[in-house]
Formats: sequence, structure tokens, C-alpha cells
Amino acid sequence: MLYSILTQVSRWAIPVLLLVIPLYGFLRKVPVYEAFVEGAQEGFATAVKIIPFLVGMLVAISVFRASGALELVSQVLAPVTSYIGAPPEILPLAFMRPLSGSAVLGLSAELMKVHGPDSFIGRLASVMQGTTDTTFFVLTIYFGAVGVKKFRYSVITGLTADISGFLAALYICHRIFG
Repeated sequence: MLYSILTQVSRWAIPVLLLVIPLYGFLRKVPVYEAFVEGAQEGFATAVKIIPFLVGMLVAISVFRASGALELVSQVLAPVTSYIGAPPEILPLAFMRPLSGSAVLGLSAELMKVHGPDSFIGRLASVMQGTTDTTFFVLTIYFGAVGVKKFRYSVITGLTADISGFLAALYICHRIFG
């Protein structure tokens, strides 16, 4: 019963919001279409403003991977991570996750292709996708868009959350699938 109610709510949530929000604005005498166009124009200006930050970040990620630094860091830390039960194959994913979601998606697909989606590594990769965030991507794009220049504490907080997410994913996967 509850499942069918939740299914219906999730099915209709976005269409209802797409109807209710403009209707609410119309009833409050807001020029809905003009407000939409103005918002779209501001969004386009923001997108143009963040392009240099995005290009810089993507170049840095490419250099990090192509130089072999990612593999070197993974090899150096492999003894430590094997002590806590993290397979060494998962380390590149853990290091790339704060940088780029699309790179991690590619790494996860490769891990699943090699080890299988039902393997411990495949499951850990999947759980890590949901428990960590693209910290540097968020900082680069969003902070760059609004002009925030001092984000030292945000980096520390974001990376702490990423490490916590990695450890939580590792713990959960060992408890459930280990």
C-alpha cells in the first residue's frame, strides 16, 4: 500500500511542480514568462563565466591521470588501504571522485567490466558513487561562478566528507557483502 502511494507521488511530483509554480506566480501577478526568460539569461551568463574554471579543472585532471601520478599515489598508499580492507583496484576511483564524476563513472564501468558488477569491488565502486561527492568540481564551478576566492575551509570540509564517505562505503560493503 505504502509502496504504491510512494510510486504515485514520485511519478507525479515533477509534473505537479511544473504546473503549480507557474500557476502560483500567475496568481500573484508575476510576469511568469518574462521572469523565466530573465532567469534563463542569467543562467547563460553564469555558464559562460564558469567555462574557464571548468576547462582548467579538466586539464588538471587529464594531466594528473596521463602523467601516471594517479597510479603512483595508488601504489604508495596500497599497503595502508589493504590494512583497512580496501582493495587496491578501488584507489584510483577514491582519488578521482573528488575531482570528476564522469571520470569516476568511466573508472567504475571499467572495474565492473573487469571484476563484475556483483563482485566486492563492483559493489564498493557503486556504493562509493553514492557516498562521496565531486568536491573540487563543486568548488571550481559554483565558487568560481559567484566569485568566492577564499575557500580553504570548504576544501577541508569537502575532503573530510569524501574520506568519511569512502570509509563508510568500505565499512558498509564489508558488513553487507563481505
